[in-house]
Amino acid sequence: MPRRKFADEEIVMGRWPGSVLYYEVQVTGYDDTTHLYTVKYKDGTELQLKENYMKSVSSFRFRKSSSSSGSPSRRSGSRSRSGSRSRSPGRPAKHKRRSSSQSREPRNEKNMIEEPNLIPLKLHENNTNQYNGEPDITEVNYSSPRSILERQRIESERARERILERYSLYPRKEEKRTEEIYSEERIFETPKTIGKACPKTKELEFGGKIGAFFMIFLLPATVFYLLLMCTQKDPSVLNFPPSLPAFESLWEARVFGVFLLWFFLQALFYLLPIGKVVEGTPLLDGMKLQYRINGFYAFILTAAAIGTSLYFDIEFYYIYDHFLQFAVCATVFSLVLSIYLYVRSLNASEKELSPGGNSGNIIYDFFMGRELNPRIGNFDLKYFCELRPGLIGWAVINFTMLLTEMKVQHLNMPSLSMILVNSFQLLYVVDALWNEEAILTTMDITHDGFGFMLAFGDLVWVPFLYSLQTFYLVNHPNEISWPTASGIVALNILGYYIFRSSNSQKNSFRRNPKDPKFAHLKVIPTATGKYLLVSGWWGFVRHPNYLGDIIMALAWSLPCGINHILPYFYVIYFTGLLIHREARDERQCKKKYGLAWEKYCHRVPYRIFPYIY
Repeated sequence: MPRRKFADEEIVMGRWPGSVLYYEVQVTGYDDTTHLYTVKYKDGTELQLKENYMKSVSSFRFRKSSSSSGSPSRRSGSRSRSGSRSRSPGRPAKHKRRSSSQSREPRNEKNMIEEPNLIPLKLHENNTNQYNGEPDITEVNYSSPRSILERQRIESERARERILERYSLYPRKEEKRTEEIYSEERIFETPKTIGKACPKTKELEFGGKIGAFFMIFLLPATVFYLLLMCTQKDPSVLNFPPSLPAFESLWEARVFGVFLLWFFLQALFYLLPIGKVVEGTPLLDGMKLQYRINGFYAFILTAAAIGTSLYFDIEFYYIYDHFLQFAVCATVFSLVLSIYLYVRSLNASEKELSPGGNSGNIIYDFFMGRELNPRIGNFDLKYFCELRPGLIGWAVINFTMLLTEMKVQHLNMPSLSMILVNSFQLLYVVDALWNEEAILTTMDITHDGFGFMLAFGDLVWVPFLYSLQTFYLVNHPNEISWPTASGIVALNILGYYIFRSSNSQKNSFRRNPKDPKFAHLKVIPTATGKYLLVSGWWGFVRHPNYLGDIIMALAWSLPCGINHILPYFYVIYFTGLLIHREARDERQCKKKYGLAWEKYCHRVPYRIFPYIY
């Protein structure tokens, strides 16, 4: 077995593939099978290089530029003694008659086309300080005398090349060499990230293969169990129904037709050419997908459709009366969709797979989602399901329960508890749709594939369990006083303020870290060129948006009273979900930012709750 020459974490000079230029890189790994080193450039690009493409820093730096064996990237602009004797590109070949244009060409060798000293120019270069996680940002000033002279020299040489090319004055060999030189210059003026395949998933989540298998059955069972409990006279979680509904009664073709109508109506709204188009985060191959931001418009169109239905006396009680059937139809649809997603992922390229669902195990990958961004043309399936049919459906179901409570309880107007829950959750839905662009940087979009977990969560879990409080209040009304209602409103406002202001601060800072309004904030630079906020909301706790979410969840449950724990399922589940997601975020950030993240954790020790580690 060949002995490896360079150790992990060692700083060496790595040759950029397809060029003669070397850059300082850090060795991050070695493959014993292919004998390739994995290295990381200062701009964050990771590549695999052969050993002969790598040199030690000391031997590279102190090699004299006048040596004939020197690296091409360190070559001086002056010619060697032997090079001065070579025939000038403008000199005609032997036995060829000199033309009048040639005789007028200057013979001074300083005007010859020589190999330029190539320097990759970037507006910002990250000095990773030996990759200790605390890089300094160095700005390259294009107005420096050296840069101006260098670019003027290159432009004059290119102009000379065009003159020689016009009169066909230089030989093919020299022409080819000049073309290679300038192609290298073009490449390194704007270096591009070379795409790489998605690595195999090694760290399995949710209990691994066995956990994913049981979750496929446990999630639907939880939904049906909680919905059945709400229909009982005594909605205690330990009061199991005396008999389960017959299987035939849980399926109705008309209900499934209504569900499909709803799904495809939202798909139609999504395809409308309204709203701006934005780019998502870079993928493995460097490209960015485009997304149309029109969720809020879809909500307005949906509200108009609901208003029209009420005008024509369409009975919304049908949704409440067939609520279990709708949940079954949504579950079947999400299962069929998940099977389709997994089958189509088998034909997807490696770079299109998700980092979290590429384990090679069928059950685990089916649950987590194997393909990161499954699309049918420009129709992004994951992005569409994330906010449209389930989230807007949640608001429609809540409104249906409000109308149903008035009918069942014989009320002229909804109860105060029902109004509070509807108002709080409607605000949350509208806020998510209004700030739709922010979802493009979440873990669901950037990391998780689209499989059963997200398909079932978006289409079943969100609309049918997040509306559990309003479904509970239809048959179990709870009268609350105005002072109590005022306290609950204040609690929800506090949670929403923390949630929205912290998210807005994070999203605005990501878009433009140099905005003057962030000048007072303290940051920690990372080796990726990004910054970690250590003041403001993100210096208070690591996930202030999760803290606001949990406070709001509690405010949504309090209007249902304290007689039963069932309406508090959402806040209990959501707290556990966010704690689990916070742990996933920690692993991803530590892997991405390295020592800079450890320094951030030292500065901000509290995770979600202040004074609680």
